[in-house]
Amino acid sequence: MDSNIALYKIPESVLVIIYTSRLDVLLIERADHPGFWQSVTGSKDTSDEPLLETARRELEEETGIVAAPDQMRNWGLSNVYDIYPAWRHRYAPGVTRNTEHVFSLYLPESCAVRLSPREHTASQWLAHQKAAEKCFSPSNAKAILLLPRFKESVN
Repeated sequence: MDSNIALYKIPESVLVIIYTSRLDVLLIERADHPGFWQSVTGSKDTSDEPLLETARRELEEETGIVAAPDQMRNWGLSNVYDIYPAWRHRYAPGVTRNTEHVFSLYLPESCAVRLSPREHTASQWLAHQKAAEKCFSPSNAKAILLLPRFKESVN
């Protein structure tokens, strides 16, 4: 096992867009940066953790929502971006970029969530365009705006 796992975050993460049939999107507010709203996000725990498992784990840790593997949709979309300077200390020296893989979870309607107070302080469901406007992360906002194109059929 890599001894750096406990010391540094892996610069590969997931973004999970949770949405309803009306294209309402769940946003959660970061505890460490009030006013920073986002979808569920998180890094792989180990280099060999499958991305689907990362998405399911982060979903449950951050919202209390448990999803079966077949409920999650991998968009096949990845964003590579510069890690915000405020969070670079979490990564190995010299690591400045992260690859984020986009997933989604469809729910028939909005629901209450159980937040991890260490990570998030509030949640809200917003129409997808309003949710995109509220996100602090450009890649998160872009993914939300792509939602109508990627959403699962509700038939």
